[in-house]
Formats: sequence, C-alpha cells, structure tokens
Amino acid sequence: MPIDYNEIPSPCFVLDEALLRQNLSLIDSVQQAAGCKIILALKGFSMFSAFPIVKEYLSGATASSLNEVKLINDFMGYQAHTYMPAYLDSEFGEIMERSSHITFNSLSQWERFSDRVEAFKTANPDHALSCGIRVNPQYSEVATDMYNPCVPGSRLGITRDKMPDTLPEGIDGIHFHTLCENGSDTLERTLEALESRFGDLLHQAKWLNMGGGHLMTREGYDIEKLINLVSNIKAKYDLDVILEPGSAIAWRTGVLVTTVLDVMDSQGIDVAILDSSFAAHMPDTLEMPYKPAITGASMEAVIGKPTYRMGGMTCLAGDFIGDYSFDRPLAAGDKIIFEDMIHYTMVKTTTFNGVNLPSIGLKDMEGDFKLIKSFGYESFKYRLS
Repeated sequence: MPIDYNEIPSPCFVLDEALLRQNLSLIDSVQQAAGCKIILALKGFSMFSAFPIVKEYLSGATASSLNEVKLINDFMGYQAHTYMPAYLDSEFGEIMERSSHITFNSLSQWERFSDRVEAFKTANPDHALSCGIRVNPQYSEVATDMYNPCVPGSRLGITRDKMPDTLPEGIDGIHFHTLCENGSDTLERTLEALESRFGDLLHQAKWLNMGGGHLMTREGYDIEKLINLVSNIKAKYDLDVILEPGSAIAWRTGVLVTTVLDVMDSQGIDVAILDSSFAAHMPDTLEMPYKPAITGASMEAVIGKPTYRMGGMTCLAGDFIGDYSFDRPLAAGDKIIFEDMIHYTMVKTTTFNGVNLPSIGLKDMEGDFKLIKSFGYESFKYRLS
C-alpha cells in the first residue's frame, strides 16, 4: 500500500518491511540450497530495530568494531563474526567474550594476540571461538579504488607470498572480501584467483568466509550460479562457507523522504535546496560516486521539462547532486523521494554543519508508517565536547 509522504516527518529514512522480508526470504533460500551460512554485515545495514526481522531468516551477523559487536549481542542475541584491520589491546578481551569468530588481518596481528586467544579458550572451554586470517587474492573487479581492497598498497588482507605453506596453529579459517555489489560471475573469477594462490591452504581450513559484495537480491543476478559455486567449493575443500553481504540485505528496501526548502536560479541553472544533505546524510553518493534515483523524476536532464540540480542544506559548496527533470516545476514544500537509501546510507550519516540527522521510520506489513526514532540538538551535542 502506498504511503502518504506528506504525513511523514522530513527528512526521514523509511524502511519497507515487506521488501526487507522479500530480500531475506530469497537470501535464506540461497543458504538452504547451498548449505552455507549467510550473515548480516552491520557495516551495510545496522538498523537494530529491524534485527528481530533479520533474525527470522539469518543466523548470524558480522562486525568490524566493538560497538557493532555489542549491537549484534544486544539486539540479535548472537555472538559476532568479527573482523577488524587491527585490534586494540584494551578491547580485545571483550571482543573474544562477545564473538564466535575472529578474523585477523595480518600474521603479525595473529602473533600479537594468539597467546590471549589460547588462554581465553582454556579458561572458557564452553565458548566456541574460531579464528581466521584474511587473505588478498590480488583479484578484484571493483572499479572505484576507494572500495577496492586489492589495489597496490592495500592494508586489507595478506598476499600469498607473505603466507607460510601451512596455516598457523590456531587458525581455522580463511576470509576474503574483494567484491562490491558484484554478480556471481565476478565471484566465479575471484574464486579462480583465490584457488590458484591459496588452494593448498583451503584444504587445511575448516571454514571459508567469502565476505560481502554478493548482490544476490538485484534483478538479473544469477542465483543458481552462486548456489553452484558455493556448493562446489564447500565440497571440494570440505569446509563450511560463510557469506556476509551488506547491500543485498537491504537492497531497494526503502527511501529517504526529503522536502524542497527553496528553488533558485544560479547563473542559468535552477537549483532545488532540500532539507537534507548529500554530504551529511547520503555521503556514499559523493564517495562512490553515484546518482540516486528520485521517484517521478528522470535521471538526466530532458529538454523541455523543468530541470533542477538537487542541493543539500549545508554550506559545503559540493553538497549537491546533478540534474533531474520533472513533469512539473518544483516549489517549496514539495516532497523529493530518494530511492534505495537504506543500505550503506543510514550507517554513514553525520551531523556536519549541525544539521539534524534524518528520522527513521518503518512501513509495516499492513502498510502503516511507524516513526521509530527522531533526532535533535542532543544528537549533535553529544558527538562533541
């Protein structure tokens, strides 16, 4: 059922429960067919009010900080799969207590903490803790260097020349993460590179974590190929397989509702200034970069149609996204709905320039809107001192 966006506070992220469940159902069918475990990556979607829904379909979650670990423990009731490029001495004890799997980014990190891991296991025999090492297969099809963990000088994972011929004692698993919203054909080529460099070590491992970037909920994704790839590598090396997608969970499950505050002519270009910010509320659109879709607007300028450059409300000169054409002129008070704004967007919001964070809401299975959280001065103040 459609929502009356005029009844929703602006700006506001709105998650559609039905669409989230649709994605989760598909993902669950993949893990059942492939005999693998697919877990939620909090770095892509950490809306903890929706974790009870996620928990109906997935059996775990992965974290890259102690705060994410705690969120998993508190709102999913799971021990976390944890990976960090480097661990803090002061946090590591608590991370062990709260995790089922810990992946180390380098051999030096493992050597630094291996004695503590062994002591923890001895003192806590009922706590199943398994450790792994992240590897760099030196193959990635990610076009944007900022998101490519295989570029020369990457700090993420160990290349084959730095690994011994046998897995270090105490290391059970191998972890790679080189995809970013890719298809299963890319995974196929990535696995070929992984096997060519690390195949001997895969035979020694108990589990393989294929990381994220498996955009299986995107239209046109070859699900059967993914199932076959996972099933085949699982059987070939006799190990458990874990996938931890971020985007696929919340892909196209919700929007960011914004409102036009002003329309102005800037040297012949019509600009619509919104009550939201690309820099503060949608930074991934500038980082990637990509141009988000707007409901009812064309992505490119159309001659003869009212066309506007979308601008944010901060004073950053670059807080804008390119031109969109509409069927009618825009005016102050009009709603602008940015599509697919739930994954990798909500998790990156800031209060830059003192702008309020967007509210967070849910469209439930009955089509009703529920406001979950709103933000104000306190949210800004307590990030500072």
